[in-house]
Amino acid sequence: MTRLTANWLDRPETQAVCSALTKSGGLALFVGGCVRNTLLGAPVRDIDIATDVTPDQVIALVEAAGLKAVRTGIDHGTITVVSAGLPHEVTTFRRDVETDGRRAVVAFSKDVAEDAARRDFTMNALYATPEGEVMDPLGGLPDLQARRVRFIGLAQDRIREDHLRSLRFFRFHAWYGDAAGGMDPDALAAIAAHLEGLHSLSRERVGAEMMKLLGAPDPAPSVASMRQIGVLQAILPGADDTALGPLVHLCDSHDAVLRLAALGRGFDAALRLSKADARRAAVLRAAAEEGDPGALGYRLGESEARAALTLRAALMGQPLADADLDLARTGARQTFPVSSGDLMPAISGPALGETLRSLEAAWIASNFTLSRSDLLELSEQTKKG
Repeated sequence: MTRLTANWLDRPETQAVCSALTKSGGLALFVGGCVRNTLLGAPVRDIDIATDVTPDQVIALVEAAGLKAVRTGIDHGTITVVSAGLPHEVTTFRRDVETDGRRAVVAFSKDVAEDAARRDFTMNALYATPEGEVMDPLGGLPDLQARRVRFIGLAQDRIREDHLRSLRFFRFHAWYGDAAGGMDPDALAAIAAHLEGLHSLSRERVGAEMMKLLGAPDPAPSVASMRQIGVLQAILPGADDTALGPLVHLCDSHDAVLRLAALGRGFDAALRLSKADARRAAVLRAAAEEGDPGALGYRLGESEARAALTLRAALMGQPLADADLDLARTGARQTFPVSSGDLMPAISGPALGETLRSLEAAWIASNFTLSRSDLLELSEQTKKG
């Protein structure tokens, strides 16, 4: 019998939630990522609990136990139970009544097997009792142990229920799959046959899934497979993943935005990125394609300049040059020695900004060697000229 051993399982706060649900004879089963990741030895971030208790009963039971119930997704059977400040997502067993490829109409169930059957991959249909005993209603444990990402039942059926699962397949393979073992050919065939369904997904859902994929330790094999069967072009027209593998090799950081920049430009609309992420991706890509290393250090700071130079090396298929990093580091330490007060009142208005920009460009081009007096003299010469 497989049994979980984990600190999160034994926390009094978590056991208090289970006790509240089981006190009157209900079930409380850990499910999904917390079970999967514990078995794989990966970090556990969220605690999901499945139960045969209805949402209204969940609220009554946990509040009677002195815990807080938040109706985060009550229409779909999910209540967030907060125990001593720790959130736990508690969801009533469900079965699908109707699906349209984007969302599902569900009915509550008393059968854990029905709940398992509506999930996406076999490795996500593993449950565990409050004592840690693993329950495997669909035979997913061998798949998890082999790091094999496999759809529950027929892949095409699961994809038709929710087309986002096509993207989730690649994300899960990047995080949990065996790269040497390859991908499930039945899954790839089903995904390729349902590419049109990807266009029905909201850009927010696609963007969130892609950024999770790109944040994996090595997303390059998954993205390459996406390209080979047409998924990448379906969601990111014009994307080119040639530089992604080299970038992963050159950069230890799992920087999803930097990796997105390696695929190309202008994907913020397709993925509905945050303004900060969209701007950073654009800046890094532009900086990688042009710009002196010292100037990049001065403009972007050492860390972002290093990211841009790493991306440049990946795009060019070259090693990251230590000399470029030294120049970027030097540039990041510089402070422009001229201020607007040094030029006023002789220069004012729009001419003031233009002059400052011109002097700054000359200072950068000199590799930051021009002094304040040199720059003021240059300004005088420009005025006379």
